[in-house]
Order: sequence, then C-alpha cells, then structure tokens
Amino acid sequence: MSAETTGYDAARITVLEGREAVRKRPGMYIGSTDIRGLHHMLLDEVGRAVNASLAGGGGGGRVEVTLTPDGGARVTDDGPGAPFDDCGDTGDPGLETLLTRCFGSARRRPGRRTVLVTPWTTDPGVTNALSSRLTAEVRRQGVRRVQEFARGVALAPPADAGPVTGSGTTLTFRPDPEVFGTVEFGFAALAARLAELAFLNPGLDLVLTDERSPDGPQRARLRFLGGVREFVTFLAVQAGEPFVRDVIAFEREDPRMAGSMEVALSWSDAHEERVRSFVNSMATHHGGSHEWGLRTGIAAAVDAYARAKGLLTATDPALRAEDVGAGLTTVVSVKLDDPEFTGCMGWTLGNDAVSACVAEAVRDQLGAWLEKHPQAAEAVVARILPAPVGN
Repeated sequence: MSAETTGYDAARITVLEGREAVRKRPGMYIGSTDIRGLHHMLLDEVGRAVNASLAGGGGGGRVEVTLTPDGGARVTDDGPGAPFDDCGDTGDPGLETLLTRCFGSARRRPGRRTVLVTPWTTDPGVTNALSSRLTAEVRRQGVRRVQEFARGVALAPPADAGPVTGSGTTLTFRPDPEVFGTVEFGFAALAARLAELAFLNPGLDLVLTDERSPDGPQRARLRFLGGVREFVTFLAVQAGEPFVRDVIAFEREDPRMAGSMEVALSWSDAHEERVRSFVNSMATHHGGSHEWGLRTGIAAAVDAYARAKGLLTATDPALRAEDVGAGLTTVVSVKLDDPEFTGCMGWTLGNDAVSACVAEAVRDQLGAWLEKHPQAAEAVVARILPAPVGN
C-alpha cells in the first residue's frame, strides 16, 4: 500500500512541540489527567523544591506545600533560588527557560544525586503548560523577582519586586480545568507521600497546609530524624502491631554502586511481609536489584548463623531469598548517582552492582546483630527455618 493509495504522505504529518504538545497529550508527561496525574504534577514540583532545599547538604532544608482556596497549589523551598536567566558557565537552563520550554523529562547530570519523586520526572514547563495561571517567585542574592504565565505563555518578563531576606523559589499554579478531569487535590494522599520523603531524608522539614476548608486550615508537619529505622516502626504500628521488636538498621556508602544505602528491618509474629523499597526517594513498586540484594543478604546471614549453631547441616539446602519474608517489615532505600530503571513505568531498579553491594552489607550487618543478640536471633531463625519433618 502506497502513500498515493492511502492519501497520506509526509506533508500530512503535524509536528507538535513545547506547550502545544503537552496540552495535546498531557498523559505522555504526567501519566493521566485524573487525580493521579494531578498529584503527579504537584509532586514533581515538590521534588524540584526538595532537590533545591537539600542542595546545600547536611540533611536539613524546608519545603512548604499549600493547597490554596482557589484550587491551586503553592510550593516554596529555602534553596539558593533558581535564577531566571540561563547559566552560561554550566549550561543549565534558567527558570524562565524551564517554564517556557518542555524538555519532557528532568535532565540529570551524571554524578549528581537527586530526589526523584515520580517514575518519570517532568520539567516545570509541563506544570506551566497544564496550568491556567502560574506565578514564579525567586528570592536570590537579596532581590525578589516575579514572573506570571498563562497556560505556559509568559505575560511579561521577570520583574524586580524589591529587596528580600533569605533565598528560595516559590511556584504557585492553578491546574487547568480544561485539561484535568478533576482539580481537587487530595490532602491525605499528598500527606502520605510527603511522609515518605521525610522518612527517607532525615531532617528535611516538610509542611503541608490545606487552606480550602471553611472551618480553617488543616496542617501537617512532617519531619523525622530517625530515618528508615523510624519508618519501619511507623509501618509496624500502622499495621496494628501492639509493639515493635528490635529494629536492625544501618547505612553505608559504597563506591562500587556509585551510591549509598539505608536499610532497616524487623520481624514480628505476623505472617505477612511489608517490604518497601526506594531509589532516590522514589518508590519502586516492583522492586529490583536493591530489593533482591536485601533478600539475598538476609538469607545468607540467617543461613550462616544457623549452620554455625548446628541448626542446619551440610546436607540441608541453603536458604533462598524467597524464604525470609514471613513477618518481615523492612525498608531499603538507595541513593544513586546514575539509577537505571527497567520497564516503561520505571518501577524496577536495574543497576546490577546494587544487588551485590546491598546483599553483602545486609549479610554483614545482620550476621553481626544475630551473634550479639542470641535470644532474638533464635526467634528470627525459628521463623525462617522450615519446621522439622514430623512436627
């Protein structure tokens, strides 16, 4: 079949770029135009703000998220303030460029770890294109500058708005009802995601405020210094466990995987397992190399301990990674310079080196803990080892 018979040739192809492409096919950038896509868009801006806030290091920083009475959202960080103009020395695009050009995904420099909030993180230009109005405010070097946009188009150049103390960036936007099936943000769902970010970045101060209720604002401040150890306790209590037993937790930097890991785990009398895995603060719902390394390391540690204590013999098969889950509550979080994901949705970590590094660290740390806590170790081993034949 030829172009002549179909009446279709290159002249009939329409190329959409920038804001026009985003508004025509928003699902390609934020997944959907329902509540999931709405939250995706907001959480992308939260991720940008968290990255800016943590840029100075030290694990601190503050990000405020406000759901405004007019159906919009405001995201404020205390970072250095994103310059409006392009940075010629680094090649980084300035805020105005990011807000008016849609690159399709946040570009990550090799060797720079970022807090990825969603499987495919978009530039602020996507949020701008899908908002009926957006106001960008930058506080930088003692000067406050403001610029307004309508559906991705700048209404005027950035304008100086007087002196200011402190620094940071604020984006205030109203999702466009012409694009979204709903523009009603869900407070509970957003609070749950921000809580994850707070657990995974100890010391980060996240504040979510809902100003939409006529009864007054609803506010949640999320800040956890205990990191993944506190996260495991939270998950256990949330599941209704009356008390939480020993939590084994550690963190380690490993240059072989160009990143760091944080692991916390605990066992209870429950039969179900609760395994939560993250890469650069993004949930990996289908696991991947970090989660497989965790299970492999647990199996190796328990197997070695059981054989040393005569609970397994040389003829007994080795414990498998899939044998260790009953009653286990664990969080494994890796932060990588260059994460690689498999699958179109990016829910699975693919970095091969991570599996061996995590497995080794878990085997060493859990093995040492089992040796130091023989009574607790006996309970852990009893849960994992198969019952003797005849029992």
